[in-house]
Amino acid sequence: MKVMVGVSGGIAAYKAVELVRALQRHALDVRVTMTDAATQFIQPLTFSALTGHRVLRSLWHTPDSPDAPIDHIAEAQWADLLVVAPATADLLARFAHGLANDFLTTMYLATPAPVLVAPAMNSLMWQHPATQANVEILRQRGVRIVEPDAGQLACGMVGPGRMAEPEQIANVVLAALGRSHDLAGEVVLITAAGTREALDPVRFLGNRSSGKMGYALAEAAQSRGARVILVSGPSALQPPIHCELLRVTTAEEMRQAVLVRQPEATIVIKSAAVADYRPVTVAAQKMRRQGPLVLELQPTEDILAEVVQRRIPGQLIVGFAAETEDTVEQGRAKLLRKGADAIVVNDVGREDIGFDSDENAATFLTLSTAIDLPRMSKRKLGDRILDEIVALRRPQSLLVELSSAELESLREQAPAPRKPILIE
Repeated sequence: MKVMVGVSGGIAAYKAVELVRALQRHALDVRVTMTDAATQFIQPLTFSALTGHRVLRSLWHTPDSPDAPIDHIAEAQWADLLVVAPATADLLARFAHGLANDFLTTMYLATPAPVLVAPAMNSLMWQHPATQANVEILRQRGVRIVEPDAGQLACGMVGPGRMAEPEQIANVVLAALGRSHDLAGEVVLITAAGTREALDPVRFLGNRSSGKMGYALAEAAQSRGARVILVSGPSALQPPIHCELLRVTTAEEMRQAVLVRQPEATIVIKSAAVADYRPVTVAAQKMRRQGPLVLELQPTEDILAEVVQRRIPGQLIVGFAAETEDTVEQGRAKLLRKGADAIVVNDVGREDIGFDSDENAATFLTLSTAIDLPRMSKRKLGDRILDEIVALRRPQSLLVELSSAELESLREQAPAPRKPILIE
């Protein structure tokens, strides 16, 4: 979703940087417009570097071509929500009385999106009848006011007028966008990254998973109010600050960690790239190069299937499938074989997304639906996946209406389980 942040000319303008970052942590696409006065407190370059977008300031910007859209109209239509922080007394007055003498005020008149303002000013200015009248006019027009806090102000006075904290403003934005704490009260158990199976004290069998998708899911779930338990294979990533992190290395260690914590979880998301095989024997010493090498491998435990077998009432279970061909068909076969509520399948054969990339694309599969999730950042994809998981909570959406005989017939068509193999 898309948020336009308006910054007007008060000392609290520096806090708008924290607001932008808070909104980005919730996978929102953020752009910034500034008044001329705001640029006296903070440079536009700061916001353009953070957002990757040009900071919108002037009504007289020269378009790239004669038929290019008019900036203040196009941007007003682009935004799903406009939030102004800080909103000075002057800015509130101009909004209330329909003045349109710069980019921000003109865009305000042109946007059909919801509008939030976070006032910040001296206590006497905030309490002045004119300011309070302007605030009341805006309220009556549907503008949401994030009331200022009381405390010590930049002028040295103590009282109401200090801008609300950026995280508080971000929460109001999320609520207005309908993405509030919809996972509050949920305990989400997420697995991430790959596992490693030792060949000897030096070498291991592994895969290219960086853990970015699982960590993005953990951050997204936590931002939506869930308590997150993250079971991670080896990864260089930093987990979200408040989630519980359990580090593991092998498939068996991941299995044990997941099964021990599963009873706490209301939602289990198995996004880790767990090794399918492990060596039958592990060399006690480093193996020396002595010509051809034959490895005998045995299947690792099927963690997802075991989690489904141990499902507690009301628990949602979602697996992942990394495929290189026939992705949807392979994903649906896995869904039927495992018995999960949904499978997120992604094409890891593509070079531009997937393993070790910051972007991904996927298909969210249930027994009755296949929802395409196009290429986007993994953080945004994490939220989209959670949107679909939240939708599974709705009545009648967990299972398609199939008879037990029909389900058994479909499962019989799914590929057989893994068998031991030899690699030469």
